[in-house]
Amino acid sequence: MTATVSKRARAIRKGVERLSLLEDLTLQQRRNGFERAARLPRPGRLAYDDDAVVGGVPAIVATPTAVPPDRHILYFHGGGYVLGSPTSHIALAGRLGRRAGASVTVIDYRLAPEDPFPAAIDDCLASYRAVLERHDPATIVVAGDSAGGNAVLATLVRANAAGDPMPACAYLLSPWTDLSGSGATFREQADADPMLKPEFVEEAAEMYANGRPLDDPELSPLFADLAGLPPMLVQTGLDEILLDDSRRLVEGATAAGVDITLDLAAGMWHVYPAFAGLMPEADEALVRAAIYIRAKAPAAIAA
Repeated sequence: MTATVSKRARAIRKGVERLSLLEDLTLQQRRNGFERAARLPRPGRLAYDDDAVVGGVPAIVATPTAVPPDRHILYFHGGGYVLGSPTSHIALAGRLGRRAGASVTVIDYRLAPEDPFPAAIDDCLASYRAVLERHDPATIVVAGDSAGGNAVLATLVRANAAGDPMPACAYLLSPWTDLSGSGATFREQADADPMLKPEFVEEAAEMYANGRPLDDPELSPLFADLAGLPPMLVQTGLDEILLDDSRRLVEGATAAGVDITLDLAAGMWHVYPAFAGLMPEADEALVRAAIYIRAKAPAAIAA
């Protein structure tokens, strides 16, 4: 923590610290608790379709109502591949879409352990291909937080290898790029990050991997061939355990020729932009992301 962190952020940090995913709960109880904790009021000036289906995958679609959107964001939610849903993340995605002048689709990909790897990525790729059928790739952004950031990378690596068009850019919030937890901050910052603890991450990784090596590039895109991927913005808090997941991703992507930008925030924790509307640091992060998205996926110029 630093003196520059807002009073609201300090209060939210304390609230997050009181919540724990490591209590003696069943997976379903954890899922229910995650949904309650993550569910924020949906922003206005958006029309919501809670019954959408994209590429055969259930989804929520939010569309700005003030002006027609110039671009589309496909959003993959976080939750360690075992928690989360479009309902838990539509507020965050909607706020991002409204700032970026974009419609947003948040898909309900299948979760482990009921459906381990590659079910989630199969769903993400199917939804991406469906979005490609409806939108010009130059107007598409693929975004995700935590495990959703992992899904963005894994999906784009598979899509690129298959010859599918790449989107205009990707936006990754605290991406989980290394399921093996080999980054130094994974342990060193366990006490600094109020949101995410190594024990939960390790448990989720094992459920998702279902016996595959955790450093398999298909599970941990940090070790994948990233050449040919689109420009990316990575936003990460300096206090989080997955900080090295972002730092090393940027190093590897840069070496592979990818245009990638790392946005680090002092005093912030895992997926801190999720608190947009509640603290200024999160609002400012989404503004920076929206500026990036608008620049990489500019509105089409009328003939």
